[in-house]
Amino acid sequence: MRFTICALLAISITSCFPARPLEKTTTTPPARIQKISPAVSTPPPPPSSPANPPRMTVREISGITFEGVAFDSRNHHLVVADQPNGPGTLYPDSATAARVLGGTAAVNAGFFTPEGAPLGLVVSAGKISGTWNTTSSLGSGVWYENTSSSMAITRREKLGRASGSTMRELIQAGPLLVENGRPISALEATKSSARTLILWDGGTRWWVGHGSSCTLAELGQVLVASQPADWSVHHALNLDGGRSADLWISDKIPGGPLLRRPPWNRPVRNFLVLVPR
Repeated sequence: MRFTICALLAISITSCFPARPLEKTTTTPPARIQKISPAVSTPPPPPSSPANPPRMTVREISGITFEGVAFDSRNHHLVVADQPNGPGTLYPDSATAARVLGGTAAVNAGFFTPEGAPLGLVVSAGKISGTWNTTSSLGSGVWYENTSSSMAITRREKLGRASGSTMRELIQAGPLLVENGRPISALEATKSSARTLILWDGGTRWWVGHGSSCTLAELGQVLVASQPADWSVHHALNLDGGRSADLWISDKIPGGPLLRRPPWNRPVRNFLVLVPR
């Protein structure tokens, strides 16, 4: 009887405290291990077309005759033939400058003062002449080649004095005629003169040469509306022209030789010479 009472008492106590439910144990699968390949440097895509050799071009467009040399900066480039002692002291003309530097073509380049000093910054093989032109339109544009052998045309404000002084080759001139495929507004529209200019497609295609007598405004409009070198002009820079105009192309360039240097031509401070890389 005593056992029965104790048993009943135990059952009653147990019913007051229900059994604790079993906890579910969740097994997390091991994380997947991803194999990460080491970074591989992907070479840039090859150029869409091979670099063509330089060639002479002659085009008459809207009454302006363009004569010059189209070339690819992957196999040819321009170098500055400067004359520290003044115009004509080393190179009396473009032909002499080209032959001395082993080039196949040359044109006169930057503007200069009546005393023969550069009207702007000039860098030839890393050697600096002149000073940075901050005010004149004749120094508003810059052609340069940097230490990585890349050439470009830009505004002086975009390049700046400090960067300009680090270039391998540089001519400060102007005004810009075309920028990003558009003609520069407010170019001079009354004075006609022979022009020396350099054109760039924004990539590796270049042209350097002369245009017959025209205004700067006419020149800018024609360069955008047409293709003197058979490709669209992205940037164009006006160099010294008029009595300074001097273009020589050797017979080694298809279509050459050619010399455009009028009898009234005056000695100039520097030249741009086309040489192979």
